[in-house]
Amino acid sequence: MGKITGFLEYARLSEANLPVADRLTNYNEFVLHLSDAEAKQQGARCMDCGIPFCMSGCPINNIIPDWNDLVFKQDWRQAIDVLHSTNNFPEFTGRICPAPCEAACTLNINNDAVGIKSIEHAIIDKAWEMGWVQAQPPARKTGKKVAIVGSGPAGLAAAQQLARVGHTVVLLEKNDRIGGLLRYGIPNFKFEKSHIDRRMAQMAAEGVEFRVNQHVGENVSAEALLSEFDAVVLAAGAEQPRDLPVPGRELAGVHFAMEFLAQQNKVVAGDAVADQIKATGKQVVVIGGGDTGSDCVGTSNRHGAAMVSQFELMPKPPTQENRPLTWPNWPLKMRTSSSHEEGCQRDWSVGTKSFMGEAGKVTGLKAVRLEWKDGKMSEIPGSEFEMKADLVLLAMGFVSPVQKLLEVFGVEKDARGNAKASTEGECSYATSKAKVFAAGDVRRGQSLVVWAIREGRQCARSVDEFLMGSSTLPR
Repeated sequence: MGKITGFLEYARLSEANLPVADRLTNYNEFVLHLSDAEAKQQGARCMDCGIPFCMSGCPINNIIPDWNDLVFKQDWRQAIDVLHSTNNFPEFTGRICPAPCEAACTLNINNDAVGIKSIEHAIIDKAWEMGWVQAQPPARKTGKKVAIVGSGPAGLAAAQQLARVGHTVVLLEKNDRIGGLLRYGIPNFKFEKSHIDRRMAQMAAEGVEFRVNQHVGENVSAEALLSEFDAVVLAAGAEQPRDLPVPGRELAGVHFAMEFLAQQNKVVAGDAVADQIKATGKQVVVIGGGDTGSDCVGTSNRHGAAMVSQFELMPKPPTQENRPLTWPNWPLKMRTSSSHEEGCQRDWSVGTKSFMGEAGKVTGLKAVRLEWKDGKMSEIPGSEFEMKADLVLLAMGFVSPVQKLLEVFGVEKDARGNAKASTEGECSYATSKAKVFAAGDVRRGQSLVVWAIREGRQCARSVDEFLMGSSTLPR
């Protein structure tokens, strides 16, 4: 705790954004990290609360009070060491994490939380600028080989941890570039892909081998991996999108969000995409009110959509949460993203009944207002309405991993279709199949990048224990 009265003297300071008119012309990041002086002031707001609930609110248990204090003291070199001790990729979480740590901040009980995420962002950007992020190759090799299927945050974290203790690690990705949904699911204006590329260079120097276009169950067999490697980690994510099986679903112009977002990311990367889904000049309706829906809004606005509307099945949340009731848990409250600020008509408690079309193309949809009572949904009689739509994007989340991946390995599934693997007891993250482990969304279902990093790290420790009998890796 650098300044005893800091939380009384200083207000929360949010990171600055470039003006909407400027950022809509490109796909570059537009959030500006805090200056050294601003970060120092935010670090001063961290109070001597006794029990740092922020750390328990953070899935990877970042040692937040320590690096807040170090930033206040302007000891940036030590701050990045503390941050890296729990988080392999703070430049990922410092940009795209919703910051459950801030919801759990003790100051958040009756004030604005410490800007933890903005401090993390400033620390890692400073570390890259100063050249402090260096490869950490192992002192010796163990002779053990591990294959990791999936190169999202869980797979990347597991690969880095296992390589650093001397295992030979091969990371397999079905797409043409490494990164999973970090690469093709999150728009560049939220997360530029150079952050992945820098970490790939670091990990390659640490001994990780990257193999792309490796689709297990298609051009790579599970049997071959089990024969070649001493352990296999499934970290492929939850990629089965939730569909909306209503009349007219088959019409052209109704797409899953990830079809739309992945294509744009490929174009930004320099690829030519035939028949790209474009929102230019169209009436766009996004169905789903979460982060993926927000990403569709921001991308549609950059395409130059005529109008963007977003529907959410659930009722409109309150503007301010009931803090005494919800703290330190993640609260239900109204959240407006930067994409919403760029232009979007939002509506809640709306159920889509069908899609309308002409000549096989979508022209609109029919919807109804919903009433929620005691957690149950019912349609409000006489509330049906129609809306014009030239492009409909389904952003209603993901229901499970692609089932074929689990089936080719013969691993047992849980009730939701995820890989069944306990995080407790001996050999945690191990599936029912010998030598096969699972981590991230493939095990827990659709979740956050920060949870994926946590699971990748913990799974790596379990794999190391399985291979070596014990492990020096942190959980």
